Amino acid sequence: MDGRPVAFSKEERKQSFCGVKGETLIDFGQGPTIYQDLSACESFKEIIGAEYTDCNREYYEKTLRNEPGIFDWTTVIQAVCDLEGKGTTVDEKREKLKKTVTKIIKCDLNKRNPVEPLVLPRVDCVMAIGCLECARDLDSFCDALKNISSLLKVGGHLIIAELLNCTYYLVGGTRFSCVTLTEEFMRNAITDAGFAIIDLEVQARKPDKEQYKMFDHDSSIFVLARKLQYIEVGKDSI
Repeated sequence: MDGRPVAFSKEERKQSFCGVKGETLIDFGQGPTIYQDLSACESFKEIIGAEYTDCNREYYEKTLRNEPGIFDWTTVIQAVCDLEGKGTTVDEKREKLKKTVTKIIKCDLNKRNPVEPLVLPRVDCVMAIGCLECARDLDSFCDALKNISSLLKVGGHLIIAELLNCTYYLVGGTRFSCVTLTEEFMRNAITDAGFAIIDLEVQARKPDKEQYKMFDHDSSIFVLARKLQYIEVGKDSI
């Protein structure tokens, strides 16, 4: 699918959701992939997908319906079920995900309300996996982080995973640039946005020649944080 390293996020998300539960989670930059929601659907009663491209939203919906011709997620789903150790079958996990993802909406993380024109109540958790690194620059990254934080309750959790020291990625032979992130920057950006970091893990990339053609990052970062306070941005408190 998007070619991103899945194993790191799979294990880390399984561990993070062991202690993070609630009513509603918003998955920002959901993309066409379901792997990031496979453990989340066991910890939250509702998942709202927020995605900026029409084609990705449509593909995710096709995946939920298990339509012919879509990517086969069976191996990944089975791996998540094995990690969770509850004896859940692939079909049971598919059905659980389908019931939990209640809507997939359009978003723009550059807006103060990233799901405009909708006005949503603040939720228990926001998640962004491989999303904010597509920001134009570091300032835009920080703004986007604060914007998604505006939809999170105080005491709620942020789950974020990004590539570190990456300058580009390839999709279908087309090269896209991404903002270059470091661990220090990530720590500062998250705390400056009003969060306390609960867990932060950095994992060096594996020597995979094919993957090097798609991304030039040297490591991945996974962060679980809790929102401590609303912060003032202009005249608004988010």
